[in-house]
Amino acid sequence: MPPQISQTAWQWAKKNLFSSWFNTLLTIICIWFLYLSVSNLWIWATTKAQWEVVSSNLRLFLVGLYPVTEFWRLWGVLAIAGSLAGISWGLWGRFSRSVAIVIGALSIALAILLPVEPLFKGLTLGISGAIAVGFIIGQQCKRFEISSLALAIAWFLSFPISLWLVGGNFGLTAVDVNVWNGLVLTLIVAISGITFSFPLGVLLALGRQSTLPIIKLFCTCYIELVRGLPLIGILFMAQVMLPLFLPAGLEIDRVLRAIAAFVLFSAAYLAENVRGGLQSIPKGQAEAARALGLNIPLTIALIVLPQALKASIPAIVGQFIGLFKDTSLVAIVGLVDLMGIARTVLSQPEFIGRYAEVYLFVALIYWVFCFSMSQASQKLERKLHN
Repeated sequence: MPPQISQTAWQWAKKNLFSSWFNTLLTIICIWFLYLSVSNLWIWATTKAQWEVVSSNLRLFLVGLYPVTEFWRLWGVLAIAGSLAGISWGLWGRFSRSVAIVIGALSIALAILLPVEPLFKGLTLGISGAIAVGFIIGQQCKRFEISSLALAIAWFLSFPISLWLVGGNFGLTAVDVNVWNGLVLTLIVAISGITFSFPLGVLLALGRQSTLPIIKLFCTCYIELVRGLPLIGILFMAQVMLPLFLPAGLEIDRVLRAIAAFVLFSAAYLAENVRGGLQSIPKGQAEAARALGLNIPLTIALIVLPQALKASIPAIVGQFIGLFKDTSLVAIVGLVDLMGIARTVLSQPEFIGRYAEVYLFVALIYWVFCFSMSQASQKLERKLHN
């Protein structure tokens, strides 16, 4: 491998941006266009925009009509997720402690500057502290080479615990799903769809590759049928048509029906992504496994499937990002998610016409989560390829 020659910023710019008179002209035009766009946006955001529409309705955007007396449950969920995220960051991340300190300081500053009540500022600082403690624990786990499997199991177990805290029952007061609004509903639908569609999609991909005719025919028909239908159509069928076929007295919650629609729809597309990964594995891998005495289930579980999932990470994460953004469609079928809250806020008399501020704020929330998933997938790819 030839040695890599480092170059200064000016050398890189001269080679890529000013290599000819035409590229120089394009670079100057683009810089001028960016300057105009950024300066106009900055002037609008600092002088003309009315951000009171966001600060006054921040609680509505985040938790909707969730009972104030039960907010401790949501903060408990955030504390669990923050602790596990901090441990994951410390165990799998490549940031040094100095970088972590800088990011922690910025998080604390943001928590202090948030336009919320002092109690919520304190709780936000508590969540930042949970992330910091988790990061320290993750660093210690890396030192003692504790398996990442335990952390993966902890993440999996945190999901039903979080649903129990949000919904209640089994010792807690039940909270009606009709008040699961805003970002809470978006996250519940997205995380549930991602969690349950992944194993179903893997099973469908394996079934389509199966040598058993009945299983292969069923999986193929399901995948092709669902991929030929629009998601909004499946959502309407789940919300309107499904109750007509249920026995009298049996009702399925609207949120649960929406989650089922997302799971069934996303699993079909994810199955094709995994199938592409399965086809990329040389047949010699399975033949070598059989030569070692492994049966078909062990060959698939230990040899073929891990390599296929590794090859399919970009496509799978892209599907998850698309699913997260598609959760905005639940507003069309009567569920008040983040986009539904945005419509509610815009209907308030004092904020009529503040479309730019509201939708920019909502877009920022979607971007933060989607960008985080993208960065996490890239780190996972680098870790697996090392």
